[in-house]
Amino acid sequence: MSLKDIREGQPMSRAMIMEMLAKRFERLPDFDRKLFAYGPVYLGGNAGLAGLIANSLYRRVLNVTQGVFTSGLPMAVLPFLTTVALYNATVSNPLLAGDLDCPTCALLRGGLVGVIGGGIYPILLALPVNAGLAARYSSAPMPEKGNMIRFWTTLSKPIVYTVS
Repeated sequence: MSLKDIREGQPMSRAMIMEMLAKRFERLPDFDRKLFAYGPVYLGGNAGLAGLIANSLYRRVLNVTQGVFTSGLPMAVLPFLTTVALYNATVSNPLLAGDLDCPTCALLRGGLVGVIGGGIYPILLALPVNAGLAARYSSAPMPEKGNMIRFWTTLSKPIVYTVS
């Protein structure tokens, strides 16, 4: 994957491509640079909020009253950090390195990170945390061995629709 320099007819090195992209980034308007820099943080904040909402809904459904901070803090922090890191690794860094030059691909990657990191991951993370608390404090009847998957999917359907 080498680009031809028009003046010299030589392939451009990876360092030259990154330098060229960094110069183009500096020429962007201030608003666009801030959006590029802080976009992952906004997306992570959305994921943290979705984690708190999912945690709250599971706590209400399972009648869990103990362990508010022990379940709430990880549900806000872990989705936030994961989504920011995932967005930077799959969208921001490849754009600045020249590995991602398709606008549609960048948009799809960003959308997938938003759906997975900001929606599915917080819900899937809240389920075992609150199920463990419900089992520990016996606040809700737990399913029998042969009925577990159906129980948890039935319990999770309204939460998935609410958070999504």
